[in-house]
Amino acid sequence: MYKTLLLTLILGLFYCSSETTHYPGEKSTYNSFNRYDFKYNGRECTIVEPHKAAKGKPWIWRARFFGHAPQTEIALLEKGFHVAYIDVSNLFGSPRAVAIWDDYYNYLVNEFNFDKKTVLEGLSRGGLIIYNWAAKNPDKIHCIYADAPVCDIKSWPKGKGTVKPQNWLLLLEEYGMTEQQAIEAKCNPIDNLAPLADAKIPLIHVVGDDDKTVPVSENTAILEQRYKELGGEIKVIHKEGIGHHPHGLEDPTPIVDFILEHMKN
Repeated sequence: MYKTLLLTLILGLFYCSSETTHYPGEKSTYNSFNRYDFKYNGRECTIVEPHKAAKGKPWIWRARFFGHAPQTEIALLEKGFHVAYIDVSNLFGSPRAVAIWDDYYNYLVNEFNFDKKTVLEGLSRGGLIIYNWAAKNPDKIHCIYADAPVCDIKSWPKGKGTVKPQNWLLLLEEYGMTEQQAIEAKCNPIDNLAPLADAKIPLIHVVGDDDKTVPVSENTAILEQRYKELGGEIKVIHKEGIGHHPHGLEDPTPIVDFILEHMKN
């Protein structure tokens, strides 16, 4: 009897512990959810866990400006998604940034059993890394949510002016290109959409029609046209009278519904 009771207790502890994931780093609170900040291969990383993880451990991968305009992430956390982030600031979606993301993806999937397909989220310049990584890894993506995203480095950070902004000089250094090489290079989200269209990856963009920093006509509009020509599915939500800020939607339901609808692929 006592042996049976002891065995039951041991098995109970085993199953409880097997359902609990211990994340590394400093624990804090993020909009009532547990947040963990740590370094992985020298890069600042964050994982936010839901109160109860959904089946299959779905997750949304945030690129850049973590914590800014978190409406969509909070809504998904409430539905059992994890949120992940790794800092690749000032790498502008370069091959080095893509390699860092490759490494972090493997870490999250292998170490913590995250879903092998993720949802990508890129705000502003975060559009460069989500699309450049996605073009290399279309089999690892459910769908993409991009908000006022940079889709062409000739639009941002180069811009139309004659004075080169600091970010443009940093980009040239990171890519190891001259200005002319960067202008001619096919290293932009708008240039590498075929792998996503072939994999039938659904895209949703939210843009401010009066965006002067990342103009819609130079970025999302071109990407939308090219993606449709390739047979891809893309939804664009336009915010009339809004510039580059604020990001997201006050009520993120249309974004969340789009993501949940496309978790089947």
